[in-house]
Amino acid sequence: MTAATLAAPGVPVVGSFPRPVHGPGELLVEMHYSSVCGSDVHSVFDGFHRPDMLGRPGYPGHEGTGVVVGPEDAPLPPGTPVLTVPPGTTGQCFAEYQAVPAGYLVPLAPGTDLRRAVTAQQLGTTLFAMRRVGRPDGDVAVVIGAGSAGGYFVQHLRRLGYPAVVVTDRDADRLAVAARLGATHTVQVPGGSPEELVADLTGGRGADVVVEAAGYDDCRAAAIGMVRWAGTVCFFGYPERTEPSAFPAHLAFQRNVTIVWPSGAQYEPGLRSFHEALELVDGGLVEVGQCLERELPLAETPAALELARRAGDGATKIGIRIAPVSGR
Repeated sequence: MTAATLAAPGVPVVGSFPRPVHGPGELLVEMHYSSVCGSDVHSVFDGFHRPDMLGRPGYPGHEGTGVVVGPEDAPLPPGTPVLTVPPGTTGQCFAEYQAVPAGYLVPLAPGTDLRRAVTAQQLGTTLFAMRRVGRPDGDVAVVIGAGSAGGYFVQHLRRLGYPAVVVTDRDADRLAVAARLGATHTVQVPGGSPEELVADLTGGRGADVVVEAAGYDDCRAAAIGMVRWAGTVCFFGYPERTEPSAFPAHLAFQRNVTIVWPSGAQYEPGLRSFHEALELVDGGLVEVGQCLERELPLAETPAALELARRAGDGATKIGIRIAPVSGR
């Protein structure tokens, strides 16, 4: 089979590998679509990889959809379309086939658009994060980072009733998408000052909730700087480095900030957030089209990873087509 792999740190390649054999408790899935997560970029280029996973076909992809092909006595019978949600540390979605533990598979309805359904993986992680955050009192929210996750957070916050949602990013195209998705104010940085805008909107009080969805230490510091006293900050973005990072602990202490670090949606009982995400996608209650605009074939996975590393050159998400466009 054809698969991409991380041959060495910073060196993604595509090659031919033996078709995997499912082990106890695993199902073999023929993959049709995947997409690049920000954590994949960190694993490939920034030293966050697992050394024992180097050279494994499909690693580190973990957002995918496909069809079960075996075994015959599996809890999900062959032919069942599925969303695959393995942890990023063990994901092998960048391949024509992968063996997945049954507990990381979400069955889909027959006839589901597998390309569209792949968005439910990341959407599910943002729903998991918002469940941890809850609905802090107030009327001003901020999202730092207008990538795919940031776009979902904008929609969640608007659905929760926040009349003002400020979004900040470096890319003007991404900010335009955020505005279309419901952001009431956008600020391009560097240049604009989201801090000044938030101060103006709140009379100097600060935002009620700030979601950091970019994954940089300066963004996490900015989140603490913009939140009000006793406000809530959600650090959704991936860590910037494996080493200790500087953090404005004293300011966070002074402001009595509630800080949420949401991770582990794959371990949530019943994969609740992923099921909920699929319902939202199927019902058209969350816009996902912005995450389906840029797609490369499996053979160009290294280029897809590099494109994602450059923040998509304006695209909010980079997809990977594994099955032929006409299906299999």
